[in-house]
Amino acid sequence: MAQELETSYQTPRVRSWRRLLVLILMFIILSAGAGVYYFYNLMQPARPGAPVVNVDIAPGSSSAAIAAVLARQGVIKSALGFRVAAYLSGLDRQLKPGHYLISPGLSLSEIIRQLAAGTDDALEFTIPEGYTVRQIAALLQQKGIAREEDFLRAAAGDYPFEFLRDLPPGPERVQGFLFPDTYQVTPEARAEDIVMLMLRQFDQVYREVSREKDPALPYNTRQIVTMASIVEREAQVDAERPLIAGVFYNRLQRGMRLESCATVEYLLPEPKAVLTYQDLAIDSPYNTYRVNGLPPGPIANPGRAALQAALKPAATGYLYFVAKPDGSHHFSRTLAEHNQAAARYQQAGQ
Repeated sequence: MAQELETSYQTPRVRSWRRLLVLILMFIILSAGAGVYYFYNLMQPARPGAPVVNVDIAPGSSSAAIAAVLARQGVIKSALGFRVAAYLSGLDRQLKPGHYLISPGLSLSEIIRQLAAGTDDALEFTIPEGYTVRQIAALLQQKGIAREEDFLRAAAGDYPFEFLRDLPPGPERVQGFLFPDTYQVTPEARAEDIVMLMLRQFDQVYREVSREKDPALPYNTRQIVTMASIVEREAQVDAERPLIAGVFYNRLQRGMRLESCATVEYLLPEPKAVLTYQDLAIDSPYNTYRVNGLPPGPIANPGRAALQAALKPAATGYLYFVAKPDGSHHFSRTLAEHNQAAARYQQAGQ
C-alpha cells in the first residue's frame, strides 16, 4: 500500500518534467528554425531591382571592413551576415580591392564571388620570398605600380602594428614584415596603401604560424623574424629550412657566432657567388662573422615556410652546413666533418 502511494505521488512530478523537457525541445527547434530562416533571409538580395552601386574597396581591407562598406552603401542587408557567409564559403581571405559596380539585386554569395574574382582594372604583382625593402621598391617601379622613392618614403612611415613599435626610423624599419605574396591593387592605390596591405598580410600570417612556436625558444617576434629572414636567404630547398634554423639556434645556444654568409651579402651593393675575406671583415652589426648573436633586425622579408622553420626548428645536433653544387646542403655535427664536406663539395663545384 505504501509503495502504491509513493508511485502515485511521483507520477505528477514525472509528468511535469516530461512537459518541461518537451517545451525545451520545442524551444530549441523553433529557435534553430528561426536562426536558419534569419540567415537565409540575409543571403537574399538586399534591394531587388535597385540600380548598381559604385563600391571602392581599399587595399588591405579586411572582410569586416569590406562588409561595413557594403552595408553602408545598401548593397547587403547585414555586415555580420556577409562576414559569416564569406567565412563559410572559404573566400573571406580572397576578397580583392578595387572599384566595383555591384547590384543590390545580387545574393550575398554572388557578391562574395564577385569580390573574390577581383576587378578588370586591378594591378597584380608578386613579391618573391627573400626580397628586401629596396628590391620590392624597384620591382614596383618596374611594373609601373609605384615610384621607387615613393615606396621607400612610405616604408619609413608610421603604421599601427605592435611588431613595428620603437623601431629606428627609415625604410628598413619594415624590413622582414612586408609579406611576400601575390597582391592586387587599384591603379589609384598609394604607396602607403601597398605598404599597409603587405603589413596586414604579415600580421595575419604570423598570427597563424606563431601558434606552432616551440615553447622552448626564448625569442620575441622581431628576433624570430630576423632568424626567418636569414633562413630564407640561406635555404634553396624547402625541406632544409627547419634544419638550417636548427643549426643557427644550436650555435646561438652554444655561444657560437652564426657566421651566415647571407648577413654579409646584405651589406654588399650586389650579391656575390663567393664572398672574399675582405667581405667577411666588414665592420657591421649585421656581419655575423664578426659579432655574436642575431643581427639587429631582419635582412629580408621571409615567407611562410621560413617563418615556420624559425618558429619550430628541427631538433638535431648539427652545428654546420655547407652548400652542394645542386643548391642543397650537407649538415655536420663537428668542425672536422664540416671541413671535410666543404673540401669535397668545393672540389666538386670546380
